Amino acid sequence: MSKGKNTYRILLAGGNDRMCELLSELLPRSGYEPVLRVSSAGELRRKMLDLQVDIVIINAPLKDEFGTQAALDAAADNLAVLLLVPGETLEQITYQVEDEGIITLGKPVNKQIVYTAVKMLSALRAGLLRMEKKNRALQDKMTDIRTLNRAKWLLIEQHRMTEVQAHHYIEKQAMDMRLSSREVAESIIRTYDA
Repeated sequence: MSKGKNTYRILLAGGNDRMCELLSELLPRSGYEPVLRVSSAGELRRKMLDLQVDIVIINAPLKDEFGTQAALDAAADNLAVLLLVPGETLEQITYQVEDEGIITLGKPVNKQIVYTAVKMLSALRAGLLRMEKKNRALQDKMTDIRTLNRAKWLLIEQHRMTEVQAHHYIEKQAMDMRLSSREVAESIIRTYDA
């Protein structure tokens, strides 16, 4: 059974029309939306707030800053980031950003290297999206457990039940009322925790 492929939105900061055309040429339309382009770090930050972006490519230096901090900001938002820097600064910039998961390439770059880097970023982004989904599921599960525990302790305090009795009471109410255990627990909390 095959899964549907993700479609990625790329935001290019800096660069020229040629770089935007190169990315559009290299990347299949089936997996990538048209490349969006901004010229400064300020515009980049605004677009990241306004749009759902998956991959950020920064062609340093930008108009208003070099681009390193913008790359770090994008990586902090769990975006896949490629930072293109002048060749003579590659080692220094790589050292500054590599622990944040940012890929750096020294300019000039060729088509094959850019293509490979973007495909690596796509794979990285897919992994980040899976981890975010698992994280949300775990947070929901933890919230359920906290809510159930709070409701059980209220039943123990108010009705002198044991923990096992309180647990069974919540489960039975959930079955009888065709609600989730969490919904029953929230109702108990609203009733007794006023």
